[in-house]
Amino acid sequence: MKFLIDAHLPRRIARRLIEAGHDALHTLDLPNGNRTTDNEILSVAARDQRVVITKDADFINSFHIKRQPEKLLLISTGNITNTDLEAALLPNIPAIVSAFGTNSLVELTRIALIVHI
Repeated sequence: MKFLIDAHLPRRIARRLIEAGHDALHTLDLPNGNRTTDNEILSVAARDQRVVITKDADFINSFHIKRQPEKLLLISTGNITNTDLEAALLPNIPAIVSAFGTNSLVELTRIALIVHI
């Protein structure tokens, strides 16, 4: 699966996804780095058919209003350490990939993976 990780999340999430066999970019990998606008992120995600991974509420609003991005993984864990974020995210990657087979919005909380239908 192809992922695009937003600037609010650590770059090492992209590295961990790559290690797990996925295609992953962080905004730091894009020409404008962490100054990449939301519209540019949406454009890259649409062009490359990437799942956007973000904590940013702007993307959830865009998803509900415009259905952009086409697929969204919302991280709603609140403020946690990067290590705790990895511990929550990485074991759930197979379930996340499976969920995106038939759904467009998946949410990761501290305690659950929620597939929005």
